[in-house]
Amino acid sequence: MTIEPRALTFPALDSATAATHLRAELALDVDPDDLARDLTAGTQRGYVVVETRAPGAFASARIPGAINLPYRDLTPESVSQLDRDLVYVCYCESIHCNAATKGALKLAELGFKVKRLSGGISSWQAAGYPVDRDTPDLSLTSTPSPRCAC
Repeated sequence: MTIEPRALTFPALDSATAATHLRAELALDVDPDDLARDLTAGTQRGYVVVETRAPGAFASARIPGAINLPYRDLTPESVSQLDRDLVYVCYCESIHCNAATKGALKLAELGFKVKRLSGGISSWQAAGYPVDRDTPDLSLTSTPSPRCAC
């Protein structure tokens, strides 16, 4: 009896189909390193970084220069002043949170161009990039803060 590799349960795509799929993934995602390089170099033109979690999460830690557009509050009225020529790079807590996807979806449905930050603010911080805060860092206290504040 031959045991087939689990990694090949679903056969690999042909190279052209794989390239199309992977190009589409990259069209939707930004990694923290590329974003940090733009911010450091001052080349953040054509896009806005958007925190899609609740205002409390935005206050506790956010990417410098980000704006807060909680996905639950996105309506035609709440986005009426946004520049439709820009791309909105949405992020949330981590890969375990889908607020960035929900926010990006709502913005896309409202006619905006969108991307997501891979790994959210957790990946940003894990890479050692700076955050802005309005409130004290609760991770330094004995009281744990909620991980996903959507």
